[in-house]
Amino acid sequence: MRIGGFHPLSLCDYPGRVAAVVFTQGCTMRCPFCHNGSLLPVHVPAQRLIPVEVVLDTLEKRKAFLSGVVVSGGEPTLHRGLPAFLAQLKRLGLAVKLDTNGSNPTLLRKLIADGLVDYIAMDVKAPWAKYSLLTGVSTDIERIRESMDLIAQSGLAHEFRTTFVPQLLTGQDLEAIRGLIPPGSPYRVQRFIPQHALAPALRSGH
Repeated sequence: MRIGGFHPLSLCDYPGRVAAVVFTQGCTMRCPFCHNGSLLPVHVPAQRLIPVEVVLDTLEKRKAFLSGVVVSGGEPTLHRGLPAFLAQLKRLGLAVKLDTNGSNPTLLRKLIADGLVDYIAMDVKAPWAKYSLLTGVSTDIERIRESMDLIAQSGLAHEFRTTFVPQLLTGQDLEAIRGLIPPGSPYRVQRFIPQHALAPALRSGH
């Protein structure tokens, strides 16, 4: 596991829980509206990473005040060590929320089957025709579909969400995305915060 950031306390990232947030280093996508640009590269100087042992030790000391951990990124599912890390979190008695872009349904299936996640939030970036534009890379839509189906059928608490970037998406696009969401699954639209967008052209917010 390569951990690029750690917030020991959050009241808003895990619905209904006081949680810590772990940010994994590295992402499979390059969304132009991403506000966590420093987490995108997989390989960064070692001094920029937070040792797993430091995170686990902090959580051990604070677990009386916490009821969950959010594992976000970056994209957590690109890390082979993710299942073992989540198992360590579960041994601390903490519920686990996973934030994912849905690019690795194979690992997602394993996490669900092994009972390593309690809540999954997946970003649905755009209608299929615009997906690669919004992710900044060529995206395998079938993998995204598979992840959505896995999550919807998992029986776990979950949500699908879209960051609405006015420069890249229209109201019609949002309606098209809503049509992709599995029936009965929660869906919400997030406000785009332009100040730290990966693409400089988006930072004005206009």
